[in-house]
Amino acid sequence: MSELNEKIEETVEDTLDISPVENEYGADQIQILEGLEAVRKRPGMYIGTTASRGLHHLVYEIVDNSVDEALAGYCNTITVTINPDNSVTVVDNGRGIPVGINHKAGLPAVEVVFTVLHAGGKFGGGGYKVSGGLHGVGASVVNALSDWLEVEICTDGKIYKQRYERGHVCYPLKVVGECEKEKTGTKVTFKPDATIFTETTVYEFDVLKQRLREMAFLTKALRIVLRDERISEEMPEPKEREFYYEGGIKEFVKYLNKSKTPLYEDVLYFEGKRNNVYVEVSMQHNDSFNESAFSFVNNINTPEGGTHLVGFRNALTKTFNDYARKFKLLKDNEPNLTGEDIREGLTAIISVKIEDPQFEGQTKQKLGNSEARAAVDGIVSEQLTYFLEQNPTIAKSICEKSILAQRARDAARKARDLTRRKTALEGAALPGKLADCSDKDPKNCEIYIVEGDSAGGSAKTARSRATQAILPLRGKILNVEKARLDKIYANAEIKAMITAFGTGIHDDFDIEKLRYHKIILMTDADVDGAHIATLLLTFIYRFMPELIKQGHVYLAMPPLYKLEKNKKVWYAYSDEELDNILKEVGRDQNNRIQRYKGLGEMDAEQLWETTMDPERRILKRVIIDEEAESELDLTFTTLMGDKVEPRREFIEENAKFVKNLDI
Repeated sequence: MSELNEKIEETVEDTLDISPVENEYGADQIQILEGLEAVRKRPGMYIGTTASRGLHHLVYEIVDNSVDEALAGYCNTITVTINPDNSVTVVDNGRGIPVGINHKAGLPAVEVVFTVLHAGGKFGGGGYKVSGGLHGVGASVVNALSDWLEVEICTDGKIYKQRYERGHVCYPLKVVGECEKEKTGTKVTFKPDATIFTETTVYEFDVLKQRLREMAFLTKALRIVLRDERISEEMPEPKEREFYYEGGIKEFVKYLNKSKTPLYEDVLYFEGKRNNVYVEVSMQHNDSFNESAFSFVNNINTPEGGTHLVGFRNALTKTFNDYARKFKLLKDNEPNLTGEDIREGLTAIISVKIEDPQFEGQTKQKLGNSEARAAVDGIVSEQLTYFLEQNPTIAKSICEKSILAQRARDAARKARDLTRRKTALEGAALPGKLADCSDKDPKNCEIYIVEGDSAGGSAKTARSRATQAILPLRGKILNVEKARLDKIYANAEIKAMITAFGTGIHDDFDIEKLRYHKIILMTDADVDGAHIATLLLTFIYRFMPELIKQGHVYLAMPPLYKLEKNKKVWYAYSDEELDNILKEVGRDQNNRIQRYKGLGEMDAEQLWETTMDPERRILKRVIIDEEAESELDLTFTTLMGDKVEPRREFIEENAKFVKNLDI
């Protein structure tokens, strides 16, 4: 999970005149840089954040340009290298950015691409049929936010080069060498500006790996290579990963289902073109109870869905109901299956390529084109109907699972309605174990979900009664990854949380009814505590994801150590912090060091001053990187699902990153 960013509603209007004026090259150049200065002044408008997520976004912007060349049929290999100085190099074998003079700007086209906002080959003129880069700001934004950037282009037997520093052109585009006549491509190397990315300028191999793998899945037969050439004690040799998927999104579904048990062996795949919309859909049911559907437009993730996802769901619901009726799997007196029933345990990728995508909002998170809905609906309906009739065993297994889901949903509805009736009769019946706060403004209120009655008792004594509510949980809650909705509604601990939060879950969820703007998970700093926190996060992620997306969920950070010396007290939250304190105060024999095994070992005063006092506590906000949500979905399934082998592999691969592990 990487940082969720507040939506920035302010806009900047760039008044940029790039019409050719003779003998006024300097004036034109100043106007161009004004546009990039706006990027440096308000980088969040262009990349969302200057934290880690925005840093990695710079790489994606350059890689997206190379992927567009692949979508156009001119590129089959992209190499991304993290260099020893933490600069990044992206090389492709596409056509190469044009080096000729752009007559409107009076500059080489490559210079326009890197120095002018809203300039590129994606605004008509036949440069690209489809592309992810809608606004033509990618390359110029990366340039503006880099300490320096160099671009090299191979074309017509020559190598052209230009360098920029913080958006400023260092020298005119020049020929620096020769290459084979048939060789073409673009090489971009840039180093992020530390005065912009003040939190970190260090690239994470695994973060890039996840995104580049997804890009390779979405573009059949595109080879993407990721290299890390930073040598250290932990990594004495460079490492490299290569992604190449001949089967494209069929292999994507297989990958996402690797920690689940598929209901049938085949991965269903449908493709076609209607109304100038190219549609690819891949899907496979598994034995879990959650839907994992991910939608893309021109390789851009659309986490809020849109018309293409609506078309897919409509086709699925209608086709399966028609089949179930035709072959008497549903009786005449039984109601139709809902889309939710049919999609239980479904993993699906919906990918469309469209010439003029219309997104709702500035963040490209929801597709609005009506023709995409019709195209996906028509292609999936037609090809799925044919598949089901040709594969009756698979069709029957999906229908039977859907009917079981329908019955469970009906049982869950009855349980939910019963709870509502009780609440209506008893008034606003909150859980008996909840110690609520007196302030009724949700913006001021926070709720601590506390592991165990002992810690719950200390927390109730320690808290600020005006703004802090305490809900103690007994033991480990239900693993929702392995349970249907009816079981979830029947679980006492989960019911207590649902009632306390006030939002409802799943289809009933309403963020406006949230009673606390901070939901803080406070568990012991050991393996059991981490497991309970993961169970809680799994529940919230699966049934109330908006709480995380809108930044309401936090992890408390209780200290690991208490150090006493000469009647003074220090708290350390890590081994490194304890070591630093000891260096400062000295490693004397009269040091008293206490290692906290659990929250219950602290009295109310200690719990308040270390973990609950808003002036001194440390909270970690839980966030979702929507650009890598498919990987997040897979991680939850791996950790909390039934399959042991993928979990063992995950733990072995990630154990080296875990500190302070107590067993």
